[in-house]
Amino acid sequence: MILVYDDTFDGLLCAIFDSYLYKLDSVEIRSVRVFQPEIFNKTQEVITDEIKVKRLQKKLLQLFGISGLNKIFKAFLSESQDVENLLFYIIKTSISNNKSILNDAANDIVLSFDKLVKKVHREKHRMEAFIRFHLIEGDIYYANVEPDFNVLPLISKHFKTRYADQKWIIYDLKRSYGIFYDLKTVKEITIDLTTQNKKGIYNTIQTGLGDKNLLTTKQLKENNYTNLWNQYFKSTNIESRKNLKLHIQHVPKRYWKYLSEKV
Repeated sequence: MILVYDDTFDGLLCAIFDSYLYKLDSVEIRSVRVFQPEIFNKTQEVITDEIKVKRLQKKLLQLFGISGLNKIFKAFLSESQDVENLLFYIIKTSISNNKSILNDAANDIVLSFDKLVKKVHREKHRMEAFIRFHLIEGDIYYANVEPDFNVLPLISKHFKTRYADQKWIIYDLKRSYGIFYDLKTVKEITIDLTTQNKKGIYNTIQTGLGDKNLLTTKQLKENNYTNLWNQYFKSTNIESRKNLKLHIQHVPKRYWKYLSEKV
């Protein structure tokens, strides 16, 4: 039986819950994002249910604690191939043993899990360090990113705390969604990036509110903050002590396109 869920963490938890609810012995869990129908396998669509999510979360907190559950969430955000079944194995085995297996260093699957968690954690910290904002019309600070993993849910708290007094948007171009802070809460948004003209870029930002409230932003403004930062960067740089190899280790080239000092 293949259980097809909606590509959300809550949906995955519901798929695992359903495997117990319907007493399914042989199960694979796949996201609707990558699922391809197969002739010889039965499929079942998973309906995300808040009650099921809360019931399984309660059990997982008992087994793994908040730290372990956060690790499971980070591994899910890796979007790696077959991550759903890796997490299903860890959760199912822990429930069967009535204790977490996350500390079982002899288990190859647990080791693979730990590697995923560390990769996502590193990407989270790199995004927090390397994101650069540009001021756009409406006094909103805007930044494009293309992280290797889906880390926007992990970095929203950092930026909400750090830039609590200004509106900002961080948009993931690879996954076509972003997060928007309106001075009160952080909302998930989508942006239409197709409309352009010769003067600049015009975006329509859908804030995700029930009434489809739209926020229109216009051409990116020139601002002095970028110039001031670049001047500071150049003034503190010591040319004679330049170590490009070490620099690339700490700031990989794939992040340079987001750094104003590299432009």
